[in-house]
Parts: sequence; C-alpha cells; structure tokens
Amino acid sequence: MTSSTPKLSPADIAALKADTRLVHGGILRSPYGETAEAMYLTQGYVYDTAEQAEARFKGDDPGFIYTRYSNPTVAMFETRLALLEGAEVARATASGMAAVTAALLCQVKAGDHVVAARALFGSCRYVIEELLPRFGVSSTLVDGTDLAAWKAAVRPETKVFFLESPTNPTLEIVDIAGVAAIAKQAGALLVVDNVFATPMLQSPLALGADIVVYSATKHIDGQGRCLCGVVLCSEKFLADHLQTFLRQTGPSASPFNAWVMLKGLETLPLRIERMQASAVRIADELASMAGVTKVIYPFREDHPQAALARRQMSGGGTLVTFEVEGGKAGAFRFLNGLRIARISNNLGDAKSLVTHPATTTHQRFTPEARTEMGISDGMVRLSVGLEHVDDLLADLSGALKGL
Repeated sequence: MTSSTPKLSPADIAALKADTRLVHGGILRSPYGETAEAMYLTQGYVYDTAEQAEARFKGDDPGFIYTRYSNPTVAMFETRLALLEGAEVARATASGMAAVTAALLCQVKAGDHVVAARALFGSCRYVIEELLPRFGVSSTLVDGTDLAAWKAAVRPETKVFFLESPTNPTLEIVDIAGVAAIAKQAGALLVVDNVFATPMLQSPLALGADIVVYSATKHIDGQGRCLCGVVLCSEKFLADHLQTFLRQTGPSASPFNAWVMLKGLETLPLRIERMQASAVRIADELASMAGVTKVIYPFREDHPQAALARRQMSGGGTLVTFEVEGGKAGAFRFLNGLRIARISNNLGDAKSLVTHPATTTHQRFTPEARTEMGISDGMVRLSVGLEHVDDLLADLSGALKGL
C-alpha cells in the first residue's frame, strides 16, 4: 500500500486560489493512495477497545461514531466548501431545505421572533410563515431591499434575520452588509441563502452574515444528480446550536451524495464562468426581442439595484428572469415552444432549464402575494446551462415567435 500522508497541509491549501482549493481541499486519502476521494458507504464504525468507544462518545477521541453524525466522505465535502466560503465549519444536510430549516430551527424557541425578506423561495416562506409559528416563533416579512423596514421590524425578542440574494425568481438584490449591521445591533444572527449567487460570485460571511446556507443540489452538483444542502457557520454556532440539532433530528447527507458534490466542486468555477458569460449575452439580447416586455439581470444597468449588485457580487450569476407578452397563456406558449431549454423547477444545471414561477415554485401563494413579490403571470425564470450560447439564443428567439 502507498503512503496517504498529504503533501499539502490545511494551512497550505487555505493559502491557495479558490480554483485549486476546490480540487485539493479536504482530501482524506486512505493508505491505498487513491486519486479520487474515497466513498465510505458505511452506517457505523468499529473501535479497537471499549475505552476508545467511550472516548469517542465523550468527544475526547476525534474519530467517527455514526454516519448520521459524521462520515469521512461527507467530512471531505464539508471541509472543501468551508475552505471556499471562508467559514470556520460546514455541515452537510440531506437537501437545501434541510439546511435552511436546520439553520433556523436550531437557534430559536417559543417566544422568539424572526425577521425575513418577503421575496423568498416558496418552501422557505412556508418555514417562516407556517412552520415556525406552530412552535411559538413569530415572524415578520419585510421588503428586503428596504433597510429601514428591517430596522423597524426588530423587536426585543428578535433572534434571527433571514434573506436570499439574489432572490428567487425576481433577482432582487438585498444589501447584505446593511442588513448584517442592523442584525448585529439587534443582537440577532443573519442567515443568508446564497444559492443564486453561488460561493464563486458572493461571500456573505465577508459581508457580515453569520450563517450561510446552500442547496448544493443546484450549481454545486451542477448536473441534476443528487440532493444535498450545506450550513456554513462559526465553531461557536455549531457548538451552541447546530451540532446537537443535526445529531438528534437526523437530516444528514448521504456519503454517496457528498461524493457527487465533491466532484461537482472541482468544476464549479469553470461552469459558473461559462454559464454566466452566456447569461450576460442572453439577458442583453432578450431585451431587444419582440414579445419580451421586461428583462431582469443583476448586472444590467436597468436593474434597480445594479450598483449594489456590483458592490457585493463579482458577477451577475447564471439566472435570467424575464416577462413575455400574454400573461400565463403567453408564457405557456413560449415554454412549450422551446426545444433545447427544458421545463423544470431546478436550476444551476449543465442543461438550460426554464420554469414558470407563478404556477410552480410560487403557485401556493395568492395572486396578491405573488404581485407583492413581483411575480407576474408572464414571468419566466431561465437557468442558463452549458450549451453554446448561439444555440440557446436561437431556441429562445424561435419560441418567442410563437407569441
């Protein structure tokens, strides 16, 4: 068997560029010296002695106990993403919503109060508006772009702020640093869902956020294969809140899914660069196409928060949202006329995907609530994939002719 001793220490890897960290970060090689990360499909672990088992459970021995608690493959994924994000620790979960729910529920109790931006993914709104109140946790939804609204919503019992930026699907930009300052003054912790920006384009922790969550199912996997989520935070938050919650409730990531995510991280910079370049061109050309009444893209000059987007993001992202003529009927004709981009509620995939938010991801809301969030019946969300941009533009143009 070959030596498994790494040539790069954790400190060495932390000093490398992000692209290199995403290839080499967190690797735990077995004595066999495998090139690819090993997949440890095991539920439990054995101990050399009863004394070692006791020490492991007491926390005096750092080894593994049970895969619901931790696993070598999952730990590699967590370490690698924490290195990229600049977080002290990361914990993987079974899905993105498991990450969101754990990050919120682990730190609140009956009598506490949560302030959240109203422009959220439908399932996140469910957790804030319907799930938390069942356990005595109240909430206030605010216009995320209005810092005064965040400040006005604070109560003595406010414990958590929650937002996503850019938002789903309207691509609003929330001032993360501004909201973080208000949260800090209120003694609350800020949780940021960074899915749309990805860790390549935005660093919420550097902007003052306390906890960052991802649906790794999206860009991190990037090829529509597995579900996974991640919570990134401080050692203190992990020890005080998250670790016990995860261990006792069990929303753990499977080792296989974590292994797939490790492979996804290796190509994340390349995919985001290519997809974003295509998104920029598509957004610009859509704006001049007949049948399109509005285009939303964070780095376009006509975006209401374009200046803020450029301050806190290094790129506009891979999503383009736009409105077509004819409301729901027009949107459906457009979607059904596409040949390359396929209808799906997923995003961040190598394949270009389109969805109609009003009848899918946000269908559970009343028309009035959707209007308040800026979601019209003619709105379409496009997740730009890795196809050649000329082919995508021809596909979009052809479908628009059907209007």
